[in-house]
Amino acid sequence: MQITLPQYTISFGKLPKISHKDKVLIVTNPKIAGLHLSKLLSCLKAKEVYCICVQDGEAYKNFESLQIILEAAFNHKLNRNSLMIAFGGGVVGDMVGFAAGIFMRGIDFIQIPTTLLSQVDSSVGGKTGINNHFGKNLIGVFHQPQAVYIDTDFLKTLPDREFSAGMAEIIKMAVCFDKNFFAFLKKADLSNPQILLEMIYQAVSIKAKVVKEDTKEKGIRAALNYGHTFGHIIESQSGYGYYLHGEAVAMGIVMANTLACKLKLLSQKEAREIKNLLQAFNLPTHYSISDIESFYQGFFHDKKTQNDKIKFILPQGIGGVVFRDDIPSKILKEVLEEFKA
Repeated sequence: MQITLPQYTISFGKLPKISHKDKVLIVTNPKIAGLHLSKLLSCLKAKEVYCICVQDGEAYKNFESLQIILEAAFNHKLNRNSLMIAFGGGVVGDMVGFAAGIFMRGIDFIQIPTTLLSQVDSSVGGKTGINNHFGKNLIGVFHQPQAVYIDTDFLKTLPDREFSAGMAEIIKMAVCFDKNFFAFLKKADLSNPQILLEMIYQAVSIKAKVVKEDTKEKGIRAALNYGHTFGHIIESQSGYGYYLHGEAVAMGIVMANTLACKLKLLSQKEAREIKNLLQAFNLPTHYSISDIESFYQGFFHDKKTQNDKIKFILPQGIGGVVFRDDIPSKILKEVLEEFKA
């Protein structure tokens, strides 16, 4: 199974043989190295292969970790013909993509995602970056991988909480783009490997189609941030690492839906359906806001905000999506009050 984009191919199934004529730097985290590095090394043939570990988690997605990757690239004398391999979840993938994008003004890299969230979302589309105290992913570049290899065998060692976090991104895509896929998710038996693979393939197909239409997020690709406008503030205010990214997105989806209901874009019944599906995969659906004004000001650090106009991605029923940047602050604060601690 494959999906072909203009610049690369996304492959599904067993990790294939990977050959490279120059040096290769594998970047992973300690847990994935212990569990799966030997499998990757057995599939890899290159002139020279090096491997480094960085700490995992949003709290480590920063300049310090980026510097570790770049220092390794310089110490091992990588050049413009060398290759980086991101072997891990979304944090590793985002940082390696960013490092590859700026090392010697850009070298090739490959994504081998090992979590559900990274397989269906962050490994596809070329968005890379790191966090800082202003917010999430505010520093980065668009740098497309040379290939993405999705092997569901890596998910066998994935903790249940991490699997659930990935489901938030899948539900996000179904709500925005495909009502039939949403119905599929409500009935899917994910203990069946074929159904699991089909779900991942459908989710990646949706994302690939959107990315193909809008590589640099000037239009429809922004719809993939449904739940993220609220979710990124949750991550920032609760401290990166307290909630997994998908958990924050799940709570952000519920908050976005509350706003959509207030604007008559989504019915209460549809909002309950979405919330029930999130809860079916053990995702949190309520965040208690301690300071309404502070949360509100967080919107202005969102990448989609321009000229002090906050752009929200909201569901228009299940299977549709709409962008709104005309919502009065009074209505926004009324929604936030519904989540006040």
